[in-house]
Amino acid sequence: MKFIPLLLCFILSLQFFAKAEQRPNIIVILTDDQRWDYLGCAGHPYLKTPHLDQLAKEGTYFPKAFVTSSSCSPSRTSILTGQYERKHGVTFGSRSSLKAEAFSQTYPMLLKQAGYYTGYVGKNHTPVGAMDPAFAQKAGLLPKKIKDPHTLAYLSGHLESQFDYWFGNHKHIGFYPKKPPYDRAKAHTQPEILAEGALNFLRQNPSLAGTASFLQQKPNDKPFCLLVNFNVPHTFSVNQMAQRPKDPELYRSTYREFTEYLALPQTYVAAQEITTTKLPLHVYNGQYLSGYNFVKNKNSLREQMVRTCQTVSGIDNLVGKIIAELKEQNLYQNTIIIMTSDHGLQFGEHGLGGKCLLYEASIRVPLIIRDPRAKEHAGLRPQKMALNIDLAPTILDLTGLQPHPEMQGHSLRPLIYNTPINDWRSDFFAENLFMGQNYPRIEAVRNVRYKYLRYFDKKKDKAHQYALTASISGEDPIYEELYDLKNDPLEKNNLANAPDAKQTLSFFRKRCQTLVKEAKGDNQEYPMTHKF
Repeated sequence: MKFIPLLLCFILSLQFFAKAEQRPNIIVILTDDQRWDYLGCAGHPYLKTPHLDQLAKEGTYFPKAFVTSSSCSPSRTSILTGQYERKHGVTFGSRSSLKAEAFSQTYPMLLKQAGYYTGYVGKNHTPVGAMDPAFAQKAGLLPKKIKDPHTLAYLSGHLESQFDYWFGNHKHIGFYPKKPPYDRAKAHTQPEILAEGALNFLRQNPSLAGTASFLQQKPNDKPFCLLVNFNVPHTFSVNQMAQRPKDPELYRSTYREFTEYLALPQTYVAAQEITTTKLPLHVYNGQYLSGYNFVKNKNSLREQMVRTCQTVSGIDNLVGKIIAELKEQNLYQNTIIIMTSDHGLQFGEHGLGGKCLLYEASIRVPLIIRDPRAKEHAGLRPQKMALNIDLAPTILDLTGLQPHPEMQGHSLRPLIYNTPINDWRSDFFAENLFMGQNYPRIEAVRNVRYKYLRYFDKKKDKAHQYALTASISGEDPIYEELYDLKNDPLEKNNLANAPDAKQTLSFFRKRCQTLVKEAKGDNQEYPMTHKF
């Protein structure tokens, strides 16, 4: 009888390890500036993405996926934290950086704390940690000219130290990134270099790719979480494409036969044809980074479309290599694969380029989630709205973990498993707090039928921390837009001054004020960012 307790302990331990082994692996593939309609499964007439399309067939494709902030840094931070920009406080162009304590509560770190082996490949655009400028300069760590805490956060080394495997960089990568750590790869183009990094993470013998010097070997007894972060089809990288003789044929000639057939957006307006600006000049002067000037004429836009197709195909090739490797290791049926983008991009709609504006072209993104355990529900295309802030709680839920209580998104599990749900969101809040590049601060509410946007006076722009609460504290907008997306999906007719839309406008004014307060939340006891 004295052996029974020992036997029970042994059985329980076997159950524990069996459960640990069954925990799904996670791979999250994040692209940069990729519009929602640049996928084969989204209906693009020329772009071929067979591997992503297959994931959509085997999993769930979300045709109504959106970001809550349409610029790189805040959106990527929202994906990690499951929070609105208003709450996590990391705004592109500001001096903000995420505290180490806050980063410890992001989904990859919560997975790591639960026993996952974590890897990071590619671009990081979330500044984490802090480095005192005076200390750094006194210690000779930095040139005296670097004083910006935002930049110093990238140099703090905190993010690199938190992942078990790191093959990444901060900010942009470029299309030909042959510099550390990417100089160790055999390839010389970005998608192929990141593919090497991802495959080396997955392989039991990393030396198979000849780049073992930058690797740790993935353990067999742990589930893993791998983040693969692209800097394409972002124009910073795509504009560098030079059709070099050693480039893969994909980047030299593919899709070029379709150049003249690529359809421009229905609301496209060339720069020289603009007679009335989409937004009044006192709201937004229409100037954006020169990297987005390709929208100003039809020929340069079509060239950009070709390059976008090429690099998205490069991303799809990486997905195919990952799938093949997972199958080789018998891991495919226990690996959840997620693909999305940090935001969309204006392709000259209404004469506009760049991002940050909260029109559909900027806030809609591709989203595919393949959970092999939901194979009986394969091919779902739920029409409910999914957000970038939903990804962190979804990943944690699918791995059997509880989302952090400060996460504001919702698990997409019911939509992936086709579970009846009656209380899904009927609208969502979106924002632009980036005060650079002439963009105004913007807040918006989008529901199934309408979108309401309100704009704030750039002359009243103050330090970043004030922008987080300005509208909550009573700052009034200087301009409003209201679109009936059911009858006007291209957002051409602003109804804000229409006599018969007064009641609808009044409703959305109140709704926006409610949602911005909810987005900010009461995080005084959970400070997310450093203050300088």
